[in-house]
Amino acid sequence: MSPDPAIAPTGLTSDEAGRRLTKTGPNTIVDVDVHPLWRALGKLWAPIPWMLEAAILLQLGLGDYLEAGVVAFLLIFNAALGFVQEGRAKATIDALKSRLALVASVRRDGQWKTVPAATLVADDVVKLSLGSVVAADVRLLSGSTLLDQSMLTGESLPIEAEAGKQAYAGALVRRGEAVALVTATGTRTKFGKTAELVRTAKAESSEQKAILRVVRNLAVFNGVVTLALAAYATHLSLHVVDIASLVLVAVLSAIPVALPSMFTLAAAVGARRLALEGVLPTRLSAVDEAASIDVLCSDKTGTLTRNELAVMSVCSMPGFDDDHVVALAGLASSDGGQDPVDGAIRAASAHRPTADAPALVSFTPFDPSAKRAEAMVRVPSGDLMQVMKGAFAVIQGLAVSPATAAPVAASSSPRGSGYWRSPPGLRESCVWLG
Repeated sequence: MSPDPAIAPTGLTSDEAGRRLTKTGPNTIVDVDVHPLWRALGKLWAPIPWMLEAAILLQLGLGDYLEAGVVAFLLIFNAALGFVQEGRAKATIDALKSRLALVASVRRDGQWKTVPAATLVADDVVKLSLGSVVAADVRLLSGSTLLDQSMLTGESLPIEAEAGKQAYAGALVRRGEAVALVTATGTRTKFGKTAELVRTAKAESSEQKAILRVVRNLAVFNGVVTLALAAYATHLSLHVVDIASLVLVAVLSAIPVALPSMFTLAAAVGARRLALEGVLPTRLSAVDEAASIDVLCSDKTGTLTRNELAVMSVCSMPGFDDDHVVALAGLASSDGGQDPVDGAIRAASAHRPTADAPALVSFTPFDPSAKRAEAMVRVPSGDLMQVMKGAFAVIQGLAVSPATAAPVAASSSPRGSGYWRSPPGLRESCVWLG
């Protein structure tokens, strides 16, 4: 969808934005929070509670009020334990969400304003700046940014986004600034659709399956025993009331009244232990489900790794050693910025100090249009050296490249690489990031 030329330059008016907000709803994910009362009642309406409730009814029918009270206590204890534990997890998640309240810089009535992200609508013109979170699906109109979309894609390596490119809600702007047109909000965004799929996915827990499997086997065995008892009692010509009482007792014995509570108590202890390790189970059954995993398959970077870049190997050109190459690369990297490549190089430089490292004189940040950063450094001899960091194809056009540089860069590019080299007449070096 191409931007409407009548909308893109000035954005919407406040009145038009208000009308669209009323029609399409806020730019938020559907709130699926359930009232605490219904959550509590839900603990009593499931296959496992049904067993205990059936036991209570049978014991009341037999006049065993004390036994019925004990089973009722187990039922309430089981429900309360799960309700409290999941309530604590929900409170923690709500606290985390409250810290993620977003605002957006949007052009309304011809002026830039800062508004809550929930009020964004389609065709709003927004500004994406360093450190901000993309609050809706947008299409860039101008500018260039480096976007971290790992929240949605799981890929740790940010991507360059220029005019005409699509950016999705939840992405973090790591570098640059751009003006963009909102194309989708709320549940219509990629993130919103993903969240909706997660919300609607339902599956019976392995805990419920285990308990029901045990009860089924007991019921089959107990059913055979009950039929045999009824047949024998009839053979002895017992009264019908006595036979009915005997059958009810046999049926009641097939219901393991303490089993659900033991499962819940064990899961609560496991959830407590996991919480101390920094893992937050939102459902008690999740503890048992995680323990039953035999094989975990993942193809997303950052899921099983640290989700950060690091300098894994260094390739020095003639006249340089590895430590000096990393030191020069660190001087040509932004200090304290959000660029993950610069952060990785700075970290490597800090862990590989050199005694005669050059001193930084001036630094020019990375320019997306030029695809390089520059630094002027002073070597121990007092001479100035210009260091440039950027894409190999760009730097290659600014200096005479040694014969070995291009093949090494080509062989390293599938693993992820960066190349640094000085202008003509100065020494050359390269560093690869993995």
